[in-house]
Amino acid sequence: MTRLGEREISPDTIIYFPRGLVGLEDKREYVLLPVKEEKSPFLLLQCVTDPGLGLLVADPYAFLDDYDVKLENPERKTLKITNVRQVAVLVTVTIPQNRPENTTLNLQGPIVINTEERLGLQVPQTDGEYPTHFRPIVS
Repeated sequence: MTRLGEREISPDTIIYFPRGLVGLEDKREYVLLPVKEEKSPFLLLQCVTDPGLGLLVADPYAFLDDYDVKLENPERKTLKITNVRQVAVLVTVTIPQNRPENTTLNLQGPIVINTEERLGLQVPQTDGEYPTHFRPIVS
C-alpha cells in the first residue's frame, strides 16, 4: 500500500537513504512513483516501510534551468558518485490545501540520488542562495 493506493514495488527500485531525510532520519527506504501516467515533473517519494509516508517531489529543472546544487566530497563519497550522469536531483513540493496556486518548492533542501547505486541523500544548501518556499507558478 502507498499514498497512491495499492502498488507493486520491485525490490530493485528501492532507493536507500543512509541518513534518512531531514526530520525522518529513521525512514531510509523509498521508491519513486509517478503521480500521473503522462509525463510530469512531479513524483511521489514513497517510504517503503511506512505506507502513510509519501512526499511529493519534483524535478527542479522543469522550473529553473540554472538551479545549482553544491555537493561536498563527503556527500559524493556517501552517494558513491563517480560522474554526473549518475545524479538525479529532486526537491520537495508543498501544495496548500485548496490553494494550488500557492505551491512552493524547497530549493534549500534538495534530494540527490545516485540512480545507478540507488542511494539518496538530502543535501541542505547552507549558502542561502535558494529559498525554502520558491513559487514556481507566478500569479
